[in-house]
Amino acid sequence: MPGENLSRDEARQRAELLSVDGYEVALDLRSAVGEVPEGSGPRTFRSVTTIRFRATRPGMRTFADLLAPAVTAVTLNGEKLDTAAVFDGSRITLDRLAAENVLVVDAQCAYSRTGEGLHRFVDPEDGEVYLYTQYEPADARRVFATFEQPDLKAPFRLEVTAPEGWTVWSNGAEESRDGETWRFAETKPISTYITAVVAGPYHYRTDRYSRTFDDGTTLEIPLGAMCRKGLARHFDADDIFLVTKQGLDFFHDHFDYPYPFGKYDQAFVPEYNIGAMENPGCVTFREEFVFRGKVTQAAYERRANVILHEMAHMWFGDLVTMQWWDDLWLKESFADFMGSFSLVEATRFTNGWVTFANNRKSWAYRADQLPSTHPITADIRDLQDAKLNFDGITYAKGASVLKQLVAYVGRDAFMEGARRYFKRHEYGNTRLGDLLSVLEETSGRDMATWSQSWLQTAGVNSLTPVVTYDAGDRITQLAVVQEAAESHPELRPHRVAVGLYRRTPAGELLRYARAEADVAGPRTVVEGLTGAEKPELILVNDEDLTYCKIRFDEGSLATLRAHLDDITDPLARALCWSALWNLTRDGLMPARDFIAMVLRFAGRESEIGVLQMLHAWARSALVHYAAPQWREEGGRLLAEGALRELRLAEPGSQHQLTWARFFATTATSAADLQLLQGLLEDTAKIDGLDVDQELRWAFLEPLASHGVADESAIAGELSRDDTASGKRHQVRCLAARPSAAVKDQAWAAVVESDALSNALVEATISGFAQAGQRELLAPYASKYFDAIERVWAERSIQIAMDVVKGLFPGLQDNAGTLAATDAWLSSHPDAPPALRRLVLEARDDLARGLRAQACDTGAGAGAGAGA
Repeated sequence: MPGENLSRDEARQRAELLSVDGYEVALDLRSAVGEVPEGSGPRTFRSVTTIRFRATRPGMRTFADLLAPAVTAVTLNGEKLDTAAVFDGSRITLDRLAAENVLVVDAQCAYSRTGEGLHRFVDPEDGEVYLYTQYEPADARRVFATFEQPDLKAPFRLEVTAPEGWTVWSNGAEESRDGETWRFAETKPISTYITAVVAGPYHYRTDRYSRTFDDGTTLEIPLGAMCRKGLARHFDADDIFLVTKQGLDFFHDHFDYPYPFGKYDQAFVPEYNIGAMENPGCVTFREEFVFRGKVTQAAYERRANVILHEMAHMWFGDLVTMQWWDDLWLKESFADFMGSFSLVEATRFTNGWVTFANNRKSWAYRADQLPSTHPITADIRDLQDAKLNFDGITYAKGASVLKQLVAYVGRDAFMEGARRYFKRHEYGNTRLGDLLSVLEETSGRDMATWSQSWLQTAGVNSLTPVVTYDAGDRITQLAVVQEAAESHPELRPHRVAVGLYRRTPAGELLRYARAEADVAGPRTVVEGLTGAEKPELILVNDEDLTYCKIRFDEGSLATLRAHLDDITDPLARALCWSALWNLTRDGLMPARDFIAMVLRFAGRESEIGVLQMLHAWARSALVHYAAPQWREEGGRLLAEGALRELRLAEPGSQHQLTWARFFATTATSAADLQLLQGLLEDTAKIDGLDVDQELRWAFLEPLASHGVADESAIAGELSRDDTASGKRHQVRCLAARPSAAVKDQAWAAVVESDALSNALVEATISGFAQAGQRELLAPYASKYFDAIERVWAERSIQIAMDVVKGLFPGLQDNAGTLAATDAWLSSHPDAPPALRRLVLEARDDLARGLRAQACDTGAGAGAGAGA
């Protein structure tokens, strides 16, 4: 990736020099179909860009960004420039600028197979070609010449010539069509990274949103939703439109700023690298949100949350955009928070905060304890830094902190601050202080102090209750002790609710007392609970108001070990599970104890999203945190427990489906594998379990990884499901087989070749790294460290990230691998910082696993299991 980076300093200098009046982009995409002559190089399309811009200091030099195999012509202010002299493969040098400038760039740009730029996908089911763009943070330059930074906003006017029979969509509404050439209305001023093109024979559904405001004006928004033709029979567009309309109502009610971008299309596209992207008027989503088989309500909730997250971006991110990627949180944290907020208040998913506490915050806690942790307002030096900062801190921690902020300033003040922020900075770019200033206005609170503690420092605090009782078993004092890691010692102000719980005669564990307190410093007494009767469970951060790791006193932990499933409140129960998982990750609770609690209590978990998270945690505990000598027994216990709950689950229920999928991931014994094979071959039955195509693949992978299903069996399954989704499953299953030759082939396909698309790279890596094949994978530990610097230099950043993260030898969890990682880090001090960050993160995960294994080994030796 040489020459492709852009530093913050370069961007700042260019922004001081330039202002952009508008882009006109003409793309000819007819080359997307048909054969490419042998030896002709990459498949390309013609891109002609006209940029009108002004310079504050005439005579100065700057550059435009373009990643393209070839540039045909560059004209600046009517003068043709020598393309060989001004274009270096990633930048176009622009010398002797005038006060007002016109740049025209005629280029041959390459279609992408990595999900970056203009991605081209050929559907194996029917041979149809589908295109879509994905630019964040800086890949618009793969499609047209740009000034590729968020603060150089401009209106865009797009023209696309497409193959016959195709439809084309962009940010603006279709304005006219001449044959196969589509012209789109000029956009409002937007950043380059949120411009979009979707083109192909997509299946398209339409609807309409209408809203009449208090002043009598009416807003009409055309709605569209699309997917590949091969997915049309699975496309539940009506539910997508329902959530879309509910979200638009919610944001209009709360933001007092009408949706500003005209139409609202939502495209579900193949081989997408991320969940979704907030291109105004043309939002893109990964097509896995079009469900091919039976899924749980958690999957529908997740899709609704993503729809609302992207919709929140129309205001937080698109209307008002951060100046540089340091303040990425100004869009992502707000979208993550508003996505959950609107989900709970505007849709059928009223328990969305439970999922947030159990799932999203788990992502944040992990990220915030890595050596790469950073403040929510990060120090982003360049584009590679920016690419890696789309992480659990920027999203989920930021959203958690905003939830705390709402508790701190009050909901009304928070929403009024947002309304003023939109009106004051519409179509502009902002920094941290711009938002804080309006929140100070609306709340009267000192936002600088709050910001310093929450936005400008890193790390997560732990809150532990310390309680004393009198002779009558009443609380004499309940204090909350706050701690921080030595590496990030900041103690923060927390607005928390502390709940006291005890069992009723019916056995329910219910809250009977609650008090809110402002926790500050190392120790805070919760005066409101003095004199309360002795509880069985003390839950700090009840209702999940703040961002922290919860700890327990000994009595509370004993109660959870015996009665966790008796907690009737879903959010309180989810918070307890999350706290127990953090204890396990921190090496304070043996992994086998956590697994035992999952086996004992998960069968009664009502929240399907929490149950799915418990399954993922239990699997991770076994693979990474359990003592190696206990893994076989632990795996047997998990498989037995999963099968037991599968048979006990209500026939046809989402719980049954969830336990079936978990059983497939734990199955190792001959009997377990025989049952899976019987379910595939219809020689075994579990009442009510519909083994649809997606579940068939879930059952086939463990059969492949244990050598029961061979290449012909996998080919036979593909013949049943010869689709894009089926192909990904097939590739994963093939790479999962327990053969040295198979592993060599998979490694070469990902590391030594760039022939696979991004989706097939991901599938191959997933199949390659099987937890039950540690010995088979051992030779690749040294190969990994020999390869990653070359991979980083030669491959696109997305593929390089996939390889570096996905192939790290974390399953070789021993001191030797830790030493090899340290040796690579010490011998490569000048490796790209983003690459070093990924290796450091993987090293930290490995070291954490070894500490947890030591804790679990101690438990197995009879050393106790306290937390």
